[in-house]
This record gives sequence, C-alpha cells and structure tokens, in this order.
Amino acid sequence: MNMNTRTSHALQVIQPHLPIGNIEAYIQRVNEIPFLSAEEEYDLAVQYHEQGDLQAAQRLVLAHLRYVARVSRNYLGYGLPIADLIQEGTIGLMKAVKRFDPKMGVRLVSFAVHWIKAEIHEYVLRNWRIVKIATTKAQRKLFFNLRSAKQRLGWSTQAEVNTIAHDLGVSPAEVRQMEERLNARDVSFDLPVDDHRDPDEKQALVPVEYLEDWGSSPESQLESDNWNAHIGEQFNHAFQSLDVRSRDILEKRWLSNEKATLHELAAAHGVSAERIRQLEKNAIEALKELMQQ
Repeated sequence: MNMNTRTSHALQVIQPHLPIGNIEAYIQRVNEIPFLSAEEEYDLAVQYHEQGDLQAAQRLVLAHLRYVARVSRNYLGYGLPIADLIQEGTIGLMKAVKRFDPKMGVRLVSFAVHWIKAEIHEYVLRNWRIVKIATTKAQRKLFFNLRSAKQRLGWSTQAEVNTIAHDLGVSPAEVRQMEERLNARDVSFDLPVDDHRDPDEKQALVPVEYLEDWGSSPESQLESDNWNAHIGEQFNHAFQSLDVRSRDILEKRWLSNEKATLHELAAAHGVSAERIRQLEKNAIEALKELMQQ
C-alpha cells in the first residue's frame, strides 16, 4: 500500500531516512529505532524546549513512531488507509513533543498518547462517511465507544442500550441515534462508470434515477421569471392608477429603504396621523382590487 502525497511529504520532513514507499517497510523500520532511556528523553526534551534544538525534537519523534503505528492499527476497522492513520498520529506526536514538559515527571509516551489519538479521531470523523455523523462531544464519545461497548453483533436490546448510555454518560436516545448512523451506509448519487445494466433485469435504483432537482429546471425557471415579470407589470400599472397622495404614502411607507412614520407623513400632508393610517389602508385595498382585475 502506497502512502498518499500528503503523508509522504510530512514523513519526509520529520523522518528523512525512513522508507516511505511501502507501509510495511516503514513500520518495520520504525520498530528498529532504539528506545530512549528516561535520562536521554529528559535531556533531549530540555535541549528542545530551552535551547530550541530541532534535532533533539526530531530524535524524540523518531523514537516514538512505533507507538504511533501501534495506536493507528487499532483504527483499521473504519476502513481507512493505515498510512493516513499513521500520518495523522504522527502529527499528534509532533504536537505532543512541542507541548511536553520534561519536568512533569512522566514519560513522553504517556503524555503523547492523548495527542496521537486526538488527531486520529479527527481524521476518522472527517473521512469515515461523506456526511459527518458526530459533531458534539457526546456524539464523538459515542462514536468511538459504541462498537466496543456493544456485547453482540446487530442491534442492541433496550437493556444493552441503557447500560451503554449509563456507562458513557449519555441518554438512551443518543445511543439509538448513533447506532442507526453506524449501521447506515453511504449511497452513490450517480451510476458507476462501468455500469452495464440489462434493461430487462430489475436493479436497485440509485438516487440520480429518481431524484429530480426542480430548482434547476430550465422550464420551471423560465416560468417563474415570466410570472414575476407579469406580477411586476401588473403592480406598476395598479400603483400608477392611484392618486398622487396615496402613491406618496405607500412609497414612503413601504417602498423606501428608510420608511417614514405616520407622524412624518401627517406633517407633510397637513392631516392627522390617524388619517394617514386610513389613507394607507385604503390605498392597499385599492391596489389589491386593481391587481385582481
């Protein structure tokens, strides 16, 4: 299995002497890289954080790549390339090295495992399905724990759902919803390129064969444009049929960006605000009658 371009480039930067053409050769090589003792790891971390020694950081990363490969294998069940999983895990390892404080009194691997898994989780959620199935924290937790928490294949019983919900701190409804998402599958909208169907045989339909985008129909668009043009002409004709005062009131109350108030129009026309309201109402009723003719 060949690594993709992004994977190859990133691994070349941090591991220039490791094989990148074949994933098995890569894994074999990283397993041959010697472990670091606690003292070596501490000294390298101090050199990197206090002196900015990038070679020290590289040695820390290289010595822990075997853990990235090991963690990545746990996510093969999602059907994603192991090379990409390793790539994302390596990014997590690099972030961990950057944030690792050697004075915390713990080994780097204990600190880095969280960052490695976090990057892989993000990659899985982005690429496992076309439609994103886990957006909230609770959904993410369910996504990565539901498979291992289920006691058998197929759909869970209500008792199992309740147990899983209790263990993961979510509601039974959320467990059911995630179970439905996990058991669903993506469907291609179009026919396969190499599809050679026998017209006499019954075949499962794909969405392109029964879904129609009415919004993109030229006939529907032309009909809509013509109707809008007709309504516009009808409105203009009716509006011009009104008296000057009624047109002024409607224009300033409804057709201007800065709408005038009843009191402003009352002062302009020398009548009361209540009279302006009556004239406005009468003008709107007259418009309706004219447009229905």
